[in-house]
Amino acid sequence: MSVRVTSEVGRLRTVLVHEPGLEVDRMVPSMMEELLFDDILFGERARDEHRRFRRILELLGVEVLEAGDLLAETLEQERAREWVEGFVLPHLLPEFRARLSEMAPRELAGALVTGIPRDGVASKADLDDLFGVRPLPNWCFQRDTQVVLREGVVFASMANFARHREALLSRAIFRFHPRFEEVEVLHDPAAEVRDRPPAPGEGRGSLEGGDVIVLSPEVVAVGLSERTNLQGVEELARALARMDDGPRWLLRVDLPRRRAYMHLDTLFTPVDRDVCLVHAPVILPGNEQSATVREYDLAAPGSEPVERADLLSALARRGIEYEPVPCGGADPMIQQREQWTDGANGLALAPGIVVLYDRNQATAAALEDRGFRVLRADDLLLGREDLSLGEHARVCLLMPSNELSRARGGAHCLTHPLLRDDLT
Repeated sequence: MSVRVTSEVGRLRTVLVHEPGLEVDRMVPSMMEELLFDDILFGERARDEHRRFRRILELLGVEVLEAGDLLAETLEQERAREWVEGFVLPHLLPEFRARLSEMAPRELAGALVTGIPRDGVASKADLDDLFGVRPLPNWCFQRDTQVVLREGVVFASMANFARHREALLSRAIFRFHPRFEEVEVLHDPAAEVRDRPPAPGEGRGSLEGGDVIVLSPEVVAVGLSERTNLQGVEELARALARMDDGPRWLLRVDLPRRRAYMHLDTLFTPVDRDVCLVHAPVILPGNEQSATVREYDLAAPGSEPVERADLLSALARRGIEYEPVPCGGADPMIQQREQWTDGANGLALAPGIVVLYDRNQATAAALEDRGFRVLRADDLLLGREDLSLGEHARVCLLMPSNELSRARGGAHCLTHPLLRDDLT
């Protein structure tokens, strides 16, 4: 079995990551807005932080797959290369089409991610003059371009055209790599066959992986956000309803349209069977910004979604009861600060064992108040502390984050689980 995910907290066995490479070194300030970065990164430091994160995962027995390696291996397949070139090359100038078509698979994989600068560019050149092939600094966020659900994959449709190539590369890996070519494609927005023409003013569906939370075999939550639109959610609901043994319930969480709330997983992530991190002003009820929640019964396709009071009470109706831990603790000012630095974007490695950025001190303290032992990544790496994912323990593991946090995505965003144990 190459993929299986039925929850956000089952013990992690295999995960997909990508170390930020030359693509972040080539990013210029004029790219920040469209890519949702808050700064240009110091690549060397970002890579150091990411390598420590990866080493922790490996130390704890998680198989870590590098997306860049998978892409290079995928492009060794002639039909995969033809498929990728067919989508990428027509949009490039002839000189760059020729350069890419002549590259060996690993070199081509690198160029498709790191980009190709133009030669002889004047010092005051505009962005369009800098690159023949633009870099993809966001590709370190492997969460966004696909969703593994049960033993299949849902492909994303990125809201921003600047990330379109990321989605193509993800499709290539899951369609053509020998390890994944047998994985069932549950939904591909690019190939969606609609049963009606789009309504006037209706655009294409957008769906990004950071908005999709797999809560149980029966329940999936999807954020309606700046990045995932209503058409994308409803196309996903129809696809899941067609599954023979798919989820029964889809909870649509309508998020406030704010820059800080780009995906549902920046506001809500489960970290144990019965504990979740939340940005309280949005996820908990009774606040000015509280998200509206609507529940789709996937066993009754075509029925209207039912409005629910809030996300946590809607989950409780379906047998999933969480104690919410507010990122940033009880202080409203610190809540906003730590949500901005991904305090609600935790990655569960096993039930009760969660990775957070070390700068989110108040969030770690709130978890500690609820019985989590707080450890620093370097203490594990240097052998000062021990940890096993087989333990029935509650642990908050803090990873270095000075540079990675500038890119606006936490440990959850940086990873895509491919294989987790089912919860029993």
